[in-house]
Amino acid sequence: MLDAPLFWILVLPGLLLGMYAQSRIRMNFARYSQVRTVDGITGAEVARRILDLQGLQDVRVEYTPGLLSDHYDPGSKVLRLSQQVYFVPSIAAAGVAAHEAGHAVQDAKDYFPMEARSRIVPLVQLASQIAPWLFIGGVTLQSTTLTWVGVIMFGASSLFALITLPVEFNASARAERLLLSHGIIRGDEQIEGVRRVLGAAAWTYVAAAVSAVGVWLFYILVLFAQPRRA
Repeated sequence: MLDAPLFWILVLPGLLLGMYAQSRIRMNFARYSQVRTVDGITGAEVARRILDLQGLQDVRVEYTPGLLSDHYDPGSKVLRLSQQVYFVPSIAAAGVAAHEAGHAVQDAKDYFPMEARSRIVPLVQLASQIAPWLFIGGVTLQSTTLTWVGVIMFGASSLFALITLPVEFNASARAERLLLSHGIIRGDEQIEGVRRVLGAAAWTYVAAAVSAVGVWLFYILVLFAQPRRA
C-alpha cells in the first residue's frame, strides 16, 4: 500500500498540512508564551474565571502531565491543562485555557456537533481496531461485502474528523469572545497573540480531516479496482 502512488497523492496533503500546523503551533506558542496577561493570571486562573462567570462552578480545572495535552473531559466534567498552560501567566496559556473552557460551555449548552462527536467515539474506537482486518480479509477472500464493511468502518474516522472541525472552530471563537468580554486580554498585541495561537491549533484539525478523508478515498478506490483486477 505504501508504495502505491495513489496512496501518497491522497494522503500526502494531510501529512504536509500536519507538519505545517505543528511548526506554526510551536512557533506561535513559544512566541506568545513570553507575553504576559494583563493581570498576571495563569492559564488555570483564566479557565476558572471563565467557567465561574459562565455558571460552570461544577467543572473542575486540573493539571495534567504532557506537552500541550490540554483537553476537556465531558464525561467527568473536568478541564485538564498541561504544565505550559496551567502554571504560566501568558497570552498563549490564556488562549489555550479559554479554548478548553469553550468546550465546557459547548457541553453545558448541548452544542449539537459536540454531542454528535461524543456519540460516535465508541464507533470510531471500534472501527480503528477492526476495520483494517475486515478490509484486508475481504480483499484476500475476494469478498466484496466484507471489504465494503471495512471501508464503511474506515469512514467513521473521516466522519469523526469532519465533525471535529466545527467543534474546534466554535470553541476557539468562544474563547476569543470570552477573553475579550471578561477583560482577560486587552490591546491589539494580546488579541493578535490569541488569534495566532488558536489559529495555528485549528490547522491541526484541518490536517487531520484532510488526511482521514484521503485515506478513506484510497480504500474506496482500491475496492472499486478489485473487480477489474480479478
